[in-house]
Amino acid sequence: TWGNNDKKQRKEGEHKKIATQIDTMEARSAKLKEQAAALQKALASLATTQKEMNQLRESEHKQYLEDKAEMEEGIEGIKLALKVLRDYYAKKDADHDKASGDASGIIGLLEVTEADFTKALDEIVAAEKSAQEEYDQGTKDNEIETEEKKQDVKYKTDEIGQLVKALQEARSDHKSVTSQLAAIVEYEKKLIEMCAPKVETYAARKAKREAEIAGLTEGLAILENEAGQ
Repeated sequence: TWGNNDKKQRKEGEHKKIATQIDTMEARSAKLKEQAAALQKALASLATTQKEMNQLRESEHKQYLEDKAEMEEGIEGIKLALKVLRDYYAKKDADHDKASGDASGIIGLLEVTEADFTKALDEIVAAEKSAQEEYDQGTKDNEIETEEKKQDVKYKTDEIGQLVKALQEARSDHKSVTSQLAAIVEYEKKLIEMCAPKVETYAARKAKREAEIAGLTEGLAILENEAGQ
């Protein structure tokens, strides 16, 4: 009985240990699945953000090309007007002497406008350069973050797969140990029943006595019968 009890305790310890391992692995698997789902959601968000960035950059660049072409065309027009005016008023013809004062005012106004347009063009180009650099850096950061998250998803998915396999084995071991433990408990129960002193019921004792009396009576009758012969 002692040997059986020792075996039972060892199996109970093994049973508890496997159950704890299963609980731990199930909790870890659930946590990994939760984290992987969050990463997938973050990846989808990154993809959406990058798509919006691409669309905005494309729209901004298109507007930049239009504005730049328009500004350059305006500057070229002003330059042409200045050339024409300067050439015209540069002639030594006396008829133009009287108009030279008015000419300098017009030319001065055009030169200021040209300077304003040139400054505006420089600002447009600088803004485009800054926007492109910001887009490039943002895209690079998104690519790095996307790759990191994809790798993280891969590692977690691989670990989940390993846990699934380990859980299958652990549950199989748990089922086997449960059956073994049940067999030990059943054996112990039967052993106790076999070793326990049996207490006869009143009816059993009465029947036994009646049977003994009947046997004695029958024996006595046989002896009397033989003596009478």
